[in-house]
Amino acid sequence: MNYFKRPTPLKRAKLWLSLALPLVALIWIAAHFAMHDSRVYSSGRLSNPHAVFETQCAACHVEKAGAYSAKAENSACLACHDGPIHHAEQTRMPNCAECHVEHRGKINLSAASNQSCAQCHSELRTNGGAAHFSANISSLENGHPEFRAAATNHDPGTIKLNHKLHMQPIRSAPGGPSVQLECFDCHRPPGVTKPWIYADGKYLGITASYTDKDQFLTASSSSLKARNPATGRELMAPVKFATACAGCHLLTFDKRFDDGVPHDKPEVVHTFLMKKFGAYIATHSNELHEMQDPSRDLSGKLLQPRMRTLSAPQWVAEKVAVAEELLSHKTCAQCHQMTKQNLPDTSIARWSPANVAAGTVTSIANLAAGGNSAGMIGAVAPANITLRWLPHSRFDHDAHTGFTCVSCHAKALTSTESSELLIPGIATCRTCHAPGPNHAESRCFECHTYHDWSQRKEVKPAFRLPALHTGGE
Repeated sequence: MNYFKRPTPLKRAKLWLSLALPLVALIWIAAHFAMHDSRVYSSGRLSNPHAVFETQCAACHVEKAGAYSAKAENSACLACHDGPIHHAEQTRMPNCAECHVEHRGKINLSAASNQSCAQCHSELRTNGGAAHFSANISSLENGHPEFRAAATNHDPGTIKLNHKLHMQPIRSAPGGPSVQLECFDCHRPPGVTKPWIYADGKYLGITASYTDKDQFLTASSSSLKARNPATGRELMAPVKFATACAGCHLLTFDKRFDDGVPHDKPEVVHTFLMKKFGAYIATHSNELHEMQDPSRDLSGKLLQPRMRTLSAPQWVAEKVAVAEELLSHKTCAQCHQMTKQNLPDTSIARWSPANVAAGTVTSIANLAAGGNSAGMIGAVAPANITLRWLPHSRFDHDAHTGFTCVSCHAKALTSTESSELLIPGIATCRTCHAPGPNHAESRCFECHTYHDWSQRKEVKPAFRLPALHTGGE
């Protein structure tokens, strides 16, 4: 009955292993200590940006009495990084390690948890009184309000555009074939260099006199700038006439010319017309003698042929006035809001009986002081194009290139007024961005940035890589 007291090979192996394994562990720890390799004491691997510090605990943790502090100090983080505050009105400045938790392996260190954001935003308070944003947000699916722009659903821009019409087969130009436009034909990020299908080479590369103030609304000054540089593919660039419109919307003004007027301010267009008609009549003086075309009269009466003779300045002034009326009332007004009309009575250039006497017509040049008819085209209202609809978040179209445009911008198929805002609402985003498997990332950091990087300061270098440091240096 004392068989259990007799040694066996298995019992001997268990005995030696119980003695050898702790001894090996002690030797291993002592070896790392002798080589000043502190990974043996680490609570986990560092993220890729901090991997160089895996054996340098003292770079982030304070050492006291031979032991390191459990948490990294803010001073250690700020020695290499400048982390400007979120908003000037915030009541609490969290420690870096509260949101950026290390020793979790090869992770994205900027991917803060929703709980970190909810510490303040679940019950938002500010130093300046009432908060400017929703005060109770825990996550995208819990408390996050509708996007402000989508809730307003109004585009302050003045450019007239019928999206529904352009999404159907449409004639590309007068007398041209019908084509099916794609969203990409007009809307592209600035980083895309693919040729434009409906561009006009005569307008490409020409610098217009209108400025950004005439086109764009002032960007929000409260938006937080992203830290990473832009790639040029995040947001859509403003639509330009030369690249997206000129191929179909011709700016022709007279049957004598094939080219159109510049896409520019009224005074620039007026100067162009004066020069164009002036150069033309200098080589076509026979057109100074005009005969009325009876078929052009709409009264229904039989008219006798009538002749008139104009001077070159009179002829130019009349033709410019007629062209400017066409441009202002039809061509320009088709896409732009015209804020005023200061056109002369162009009936004098149309053989109006009230102005016809003895075969001559009073010239429009005599109606304009000094022969100057500048400003006869109605003034064009500022375009008021919004460059960024969601200024408090970041969005990257390049990350969504696998989806069709109308998947998110479904309203484009039915919108007939340019005042209708076509950006998707938060419900569209939630269909893909949600917690759990088979969904895209939905944590706050995906769309929002904490640090206001426009306020960042330059950091004075202070750290020396121990691996490159020798005693003789």
